[in-house]
Parts: sequence; structure tokens; C-alpha cells
Amino acid sequence: MNMKFPEKTTIQSCTIPIVPRYAETDQAGVVHHSVYAVYFEMGRTELLRANGLAYKDLEASDCKMVVAELNIKFRRPAFYDEQLDLITECTRVTTARIEHTYKLIRPGTGVLLAEGTSILACVNDASKPRRVPSFLYPEDA
Repeated sequence: MNMKFPEKTTIQSCTIPIVPRYAETDQAGVVHHSVYAVYFEMGRTELLRANGLAYKDLEASDCKMVVAELNIKFRRPAFYDEQLDLITECTRVTTARIEHTYKLIRPGTGVLLAEGTSILACVNDASKPRRVPSFLYPEDA
């Protein structure tokens, strides 16, 4: 399949709104710790989209990104139905991996609720390591 990809990524950070759903919380209305990984995935997906890319197009071109490492530090609880902002930043791209940082905050107050990092490894359709495609590098790299 011959996809049209940009030469380089130009946007290294994006902010998306998050509104926790009832099913993502415990009986006290606090967002369950397992949901943060899903929010971080949403952030990475939207950062790709901001650069004119989509996971499905990468996968169709024999490039899959698998989570090799995920770290989350919980600072304050997030609650059901509150407006939050997730800031996702691509912090480093090497030949073998892509690193991101995340900050989940309450807009207006700027209170940091959680922060984290992830490392994605690039593999092919056979799940064998492959080089990160050159177009996934930032334009200043």
C-alpha cells in the first residue's frame, strides 16, 4: 500500500479535553487508575492526527507502535464528569522508539492530577523490531 505521509512531523504537543465517563469511575466518582493509560492513548492518537497521520495508515504501511514502557504518577484524584485537559508531548524520537510525556490538568486552576511517560517501540507486521519511519521524526531533528 502506498500512503502519502508528511516529510516530518511539525506538531510536537497537543492538548485535548477529557471528560471522565461514569463507567471510568469507582463508587466514589473517582477515575479508576486503569483509565489513565486509555487517556494517554487518546492523547497520542490526537497528536498523530494533528500531524496529518493516523495509526491505521501507519499499520497499513507495516509500521505498528507497541507500548514498551508506561509510567504514571498520580498526584490528585480526577472525578466523574469534570472538565480536564490532557497535554501530550512527543519528547524524543530515536531509530527504535518514540517517547511521550503526559500531563492531566484541571483547566482554569492548572492543578496537575497525573503525569506520565511512555515509550513506544516500532515493529512490523511480524512483530519484529523495525526502524521508526523518517517522517515520524520532528522537522527540527
